[in-house]
Amino acid sequence: MKVQITDTPITDTPEQTNQGPELSTAEGRSVFIKSYGCQMNVYDAERMEDVLAPFGFAKTDNAAEADLIILNTCHIREKADDKVFSDVGRYVKGSKKTPLIAVGGCMGQAMGRKVMQRAPNVNIVFGPQTYHRLPEFIARSGWERGFRKRVLDTDFPSLEKFDSLPKQGLRGPSAFVTIQEGCDKFCTYCVVPYTRGVELSRPVKHVLDEIKHLAENGAKEVCLLGQNVNAYHGIGESGEEWNLARLVRAVAKIDGIELIRFTTSHPSELDNELINLFAEEPKLMPYFHLPVQSGSDRILVEMNRTHTADDYLNAIDLLRMARPDIAISGDFIVGFPGETDEDFEATMELVREVNYSSAYSFMYSPRPNTPAAEMKNQVPQDVKKERLARLQELLTQQQGDFNKSFVGKTLSVLVESTGREPGQIRGRTPHNIAVNMMGNERLIGQQIRVNITHATASSLLGEIELEEVA
Repeated sequence: MKVQITDTPITDTPEQTNQGPELSTAEGRSVFIKSYGCQMNVYDAERMEDVLAPFGFAKTDNAAEADLIILNTCHIREKADDKVFSDVGRYVKGSKKTPLIAVGGCMGQAMGRKVMQRAPNVNIVFGPQTYHRLPEFIARSGWERGFRKRVLDTDFPSLEKFDSLPKQGLRGPSAFVTIQEGCDKFCTYCVVPYTRGVELSRPVKHVLDEIKHLAENGAKEVCLLGQNVNAYHGIGESGEEWNLARLVRAVAKIDGIELIRFTTSHPSELDNELINLFAEEPKLMPYFHLPVQSGSDRILVEMNRTHTADDYLNAIDLLRMARPDIAISGDFIVGFPGETDEDFEATMELVREVNYSSAYSFMYSPRPNTPAAEMKNQVPQDVKKERLARLQELLTQQQGDFNKSFVGKTLSVLVESTGREPGQIRGRTPHNIAVNMMGNERLIGQQIRVNITHATASSLLGEIELEEVA
């Protein structure tokens, strides 16, 4: 363990300690958690709530009333970093208390000391592998004893946190479960190997036990998470190695689990067994998120993506042969160093050929200590903006057309929550499209039949079939 405790401001020789006070279990405390970035951060935020609950911390959506504010950060893009520093100042200024402020996640891991130097109001900084020790960090800060020490922990204790976490609390009929963390791919633009570590897979029994617990408490859908989820290679109870396809089959046999999803996958880890599973396992939903980043082979080499555009397109063809109605989602980086007009047009052509149901697209953002940040021929900002606008226009059109294809059809929808409007409920289709409809809250947690009446670029509107209302 490498916990650093300092007086404010942080010094170059912080105290190293392995023992300290324990946090009490007083009632009436509140915690506000804001997550940035990926779905794994959403999962991590929920697990932070579980860790803190035995110590009297209840979740609040009002940062101004919180005793503890946690910013669960992303470090993929520079704008995400800037947003965190802005939010720290905003929450301090708007608070009715003097909250303890913690910065966790990938930005905390990568920039721990810099965060403390730049944001003196931050009391605790920790990485994504150590949030199970949050009660310890709070106790060490001296918060309960009326003073503030600053605590920094950016250790990499492997998968120790999963062994230490309490059972996951159920927050709705759909649950995230992390099965794999870290990345060994070392794409030249990416900080994940440095913030989440090398690829590690949770043991099969641990994953299945967590999902069984969720199912026993009402979960109907589970989404398996990993930086490279299809690189899963967990060890079974007999010592054999399981791949993702075998794990999904086992999850499908758990009583109560009706729907299964997983994200995010890497093209180089996609095998025929997993592809065929979309045809063989009815509980596996027809949605596949497969990032490509660029349609140019030259740029893919510079990115160290280990696949070509044709490799990617062939994988899409096989997925659609296995499940013709499958929805394909992707990720794109525009303006990678050295990207020419021809390289960008190759990306646009790939997008036209795939025809995505949804996608995430961003301008390249240099990240500290990554090889791409040191590359020559950085693309001017105005060129990146123009290319991104063109790409997003095409992707938005494709997503809108995909959504419109469901108008007039009746779909099965798992109702997850209330909607934004009074009397409205909200769920998702098998193809991972949000659906809003008028309905009673008692339907939350049920799969119902919904007649789709309208479509937007990002969601659907529908009416519940009469027999579902009765």
